This record gives sequence, structure tokens and C-alpha cells, in this order.
Amino acid sequence: MKLSLAILVLLTVAWTPVVLAQAPPPEQAAGIAPAPEPPTGLTAQDHGWDDGTKVDLSWTAPAVAPVRIKKYNIYAGESAEGEFSPAGEAEHGATHAVVEKLVRGKPYFFRVTAVDTAGAESPPAVTTAAVVPTRQWFDGDRFYLFIVIFIFCGSVIYWIYHARAGREVKVRKIAGLEAVDEAVGRATEMGRSCLFIAGIQDMNDIQTIAGLSILSRVSKVAAEFDAKVEVPTSRSLVMTAARETVQAAYLSAGRPEAYNQDLIYYVTDEQFGFVAYIQGMMSREKPAACFYMGAFFAESLILAEMGNTIGAIQVAGTAMPAQLPFFVAACDYTLIGEEFFAASAYLSGEPDQLGSLKGQDVGKIIVAVGIVIGVILATLANILGPQSGMGESLQHAVDFLRNQVLT
Repeated sequence: MKLSLAILVLLTVAWTPVVLAQAPPPEQAAGIAPAPEPPTGLTAQDHGWDDGTKVDLSWTAPAVAPVRIKKYNIYAGESAEGEFSPAGEAEHGATHAVVEKLVRGKPYFFRVTAVDTAGAESPPAVTTAAVVPTRQWFDGDRFYLFIVIFIFCGSVIYWIYHARAGREVKVRKIAGLEAVDEAVGRATEMGRSCLFIAGIQDMNDIQTIAGLSILSRVSKVAAEFDAKVEVPTSRSLVMTAARETVQAAYLSAGRPEAYNQDLIYYVTDEQFGFVAYIQGMMSREKPAACFYMGAFFAESLILAEMGNTIGAIQVAGTAMPAQLPFFVAACDYTLIGEEFFAASAYLSGEPDQLGSLKGQDVGKIIVAVGIVIGVILATLANILGPQSGMGESLQHAVDFLRNQVLT
């Protein structure tokens, strides 16, 4: 009996490891697949040719059941033992990723986990050393924009030398600027003055500067025709700049003694107070020619309507889109946007300004072509839909044009 019990105990002890080795894990016994293996060999390094907000990650896919991997989750943290927050994802089959929108100069640790098709997430692979994203001398994401700028600047330099060599640079006629002689001549014949308003903004506005360049032309013609030019301003600095502009124009015309600085004066900074004064002055003196050149707001309609009421010939120019309809409706001639800014080159005929104007047209053509191509690609991508591989590729092309070429 004792021998039988001993043999039974020996058999039980020998058989138990075999049974345990063949027993399935608890998850598999319960019908649940085990979590996937984590990726290995995780490394991180600063991304080259960037603005200091990116880090490159590399890893090796799990060797066990890699077909079950659906994606990789990426986490970033300030320390290896601290809290990690989501920093991006990588698709199935990927072995590297670029983590973006990091803080420049701040150390980061990273974790990468594998997620299988059932949604189970593996233990994390962790970087062993901190990586500090650093700004580089050149941002590779802006390389194509650099090419566009290079072509643009090259075209400006080429056309400037082309103009300096005495070759003709053709610029289409701008009716509003051609009408300056007509308007000043009409005022001279009628024995009435010319009114020039250089907008209501200060000298830090580019439209005010563009308006003063046209004032130089108007003043020179007025000096030649012996006409009076009155320039009320709403900014004291604009008054000073306008006086110097008109004085230089009279000197250029050979009539410095005819210059009268009292015709260029400051009224008030208050918008509608300034407009009320101009309206009253126009009603009393009835100038034969009115020039509105600069930045305007709600007062544009008041001024243009008043000038139309007294029968003056009116020439306006502004880059304010909301005010252009009022000037177009009530004025005889209107310089729209780019025409207004091109006035200085158009009137002076200087080679440097004409060359710059011509070179800028090349840049506008590049931008226009890029916009047309982007619109076509975006339309096709929308028609095909994001589910289509072709539609997704077209959308990537649109994003590339918008983010790296045109901006």
C-alpha cells in the first residue's frame, strides 16, 4: 500500500509541469487575445532643418505577431518617470515618426506603444535620454518658398537692370493718373482751386505714402499751370510731409516763389470732425478738381457725394476694399489697389521703380498660377473624396502648395 502511494505521488509531481506548460494563459482561456509586444530599439533625435519644434523617433516593430499591429501611439513627457501626454500616432508598418509642435529648447522623453486591431495597447518603449529640439539655421519646410522668393527677387533685379540699360519697360496706361493733367487744367481754366486729401491715416500707413507720391505730381502740374492746390490733413505729421512734397514739386517746376505753405494745413484728428470741415469747405469754395488718395473709411461716401454735388472732376485711389464701391460710383476715375501703389513708378518713370514694378508682376504670376493649380487639385480631391487613394493624394498636394509653397 505504501509503495502504491509513493508511485502515485511521483507520477503526480512529474505530470504537473507538463500540464502547466500546456495550459493556455488566462486571457486566452477567457477568449481574450493577449496585449501585443512593445516596439524595441526606440531612439529620438532632433529634427534637422527645422524651426526647433520637431523631434525624429525611430523604432523596430515587435517580432511577435506584427500583423496584429494597427497603429503606434506616441507620448511625450518632461521626465522618464513623470507624466506623459499624447504627442501623435504612426500607422501600421511605420518604424519612424516626426513629433511636431514641441517647445523649442525644452527637454523631452518619449514613449511608443503598439496598438493591435482589438484595441489592446502594449507596454511602452521609452527613450533613455532626453532630447532637446533646437532651431536650425535653415528651415527645410520653407525650401520651396525660398525658391519662389529667389525667382521673385531675381526678376526684380533683372528688370531694374533692364530699365537702367535704357530699354523700354512697358506699363499699361492708368486712366486715373492720365487724368491728373486734365483735372488740374480744368481747375485752371475755371479759376478755381484743386483739393487734395491724403486719406485720414498717419505716416505709418503705406497708403498715405502712396498718396503723397501722387500729390507730388499734382503739385508739379499745378505749379506749371499756375493753379492753387489746397491740402487739408487730419494728422500733423502728414501736414509736414505734404508741405515738403509740395515745396519740392514747385521747386522742380521752376516756380519756388509760387509755393504757399498756408494752403497745406492741419484740421483735426477726429474722423467726422475732419469730414465736416472738408464738406463745408467744398460747399463754400467749390473746387474744380478733387483728389482722394490714401486710406479712407466711412467718410469716403460723404466726400465723393459732396464732390459730385458741386460738379468737380474727381480722382480717387485707395486699397480699402470696402470703400472702393463708393469711389467707383461717385468719382470720375478710381485707382484700385495695385494701380494706386504703382502710381509712383508710373508717374516718375524712374528705372528702379519701373523695374521693381515689372519684377513684382512675375511674383504675382507665380502666386496666381499656384492658386489656380491649388483650386483645381482641391476640387478634384473633393469630388473623389477622402476614401479614394487618389483623392487623399490630391489633398496632400493641396496642403503642400498652401503650407510650403505659397505661405
